Amino acid sequence: MDKAHKVESISFSGTTMLLRVDGKDYQIDFTGQSQRLAAATPKQRQNFVVSPSGYGIHWPELDEDLSVDGLIGIRHQSPFGETAEVNSQKKEMMATAS
Repeated sequence: MDKAHKVESISFSGTTMLLRVDGKDYQIDFTGQSQRLAAATPKQRQNFVVSPSGYGIHWPELDEDLSVDGLIGIRHQSPFGETAEVNSQKKEMMATAS
């Protein structure tokens, strides 16, 4: 199985997630990413599982899942040439207009 990412380490300092992915270091203010992580105890934050593919991180006690791509800011093009987020927003607007 191909790995999406090699997640080498995850730690926390205050409201910052320190993430080492694919040999690069990231500092992420997780309060904007997850209300569940923001409200969690330090012990709950440390109880995580990285998916075997390196695609996501799961916190079983919090029932929270975050994608590594989302955390480190990688955006993928949809088959229509737009980012998935923009494409999703357009679909929502079209559904609302119907």
